[in-house]
Amino acid sequence: MVLIPSRFNGPPDSGNGGYVGGLLVERAGNTADDGAVTVILRSPPPLETPLWIRDGKLLDGETVVAEMRSGEFERDAPQCVGYADAAAASGSYQSNDMFASCFVCGSGRADGLRIEAGVVGEDRVAAPWTPDDSLPMGPAVLWAAMDCPGGWSLPEMFDRPALLGSMTAAVHDLPEIGEPCVVVGQSHGEQGRKSFASTAVYGSDNRLLGRAEQIWIRLA
Repeated sequence: MVLIPSRFNGPPDSGNGGYVGGLLVERAGNTADDGAVTVILRSPPPLETPLWIRDGKLLDGETVVAEMRSGEFERDAPQCVGYADAAAASGSYQSNDMFASCFVCGSGRADGLRIEAGVVGEDRVAAPWTPDDSLPMGPAVLWAAMDCPGGWSLPEMFDRPALLGSMTAAVHDLPEIGEPCVVVGQSHGEQGRKSFASTAVYGSDNRLLGRAEQIWIRLA
């Protein structure tokens, strides 16, 4: 049985897609040789609800919430950005009521990750992130950290908001509590309602902690 605590919301009434994907991979086991796993979100992940894992799928009764499979990256990870530059960019971060309560990027969350990505170049955003001891550090948290910066790299997120549809990610290492990290997001264009992005998390010594590629779905 798997339960998504209400703390880990993305939209106000459902789980953060990155966290849910990472939790599924943690519980079901990473079967990819190179560490890359794709998680496809099929329906809004309910909070505080008993869920079950069967055959690589996260289930709410008979409803498929998410499913995982071996993944493959199509491009290089976004390049690292200096911590000072990421911190300066974060000062320009803007949110709205739709995103303010998100566990990862919500500016209204004292108990969230507060990864507030701002522009550092064309199609690129970055944010500083220092993990604290308010929750155990594990792959699901790193998956969560790699979620929202991809979305904020997309153009016109306020006018044409998008939700995470799928994420291919690999976790190479976990940061230490109190370690100054940088999260980078980069947009890679659109096709219809689909928008494509990639993200990466770098540690204080510029080592690549994790990387992801994402498909975002623009809301109708």
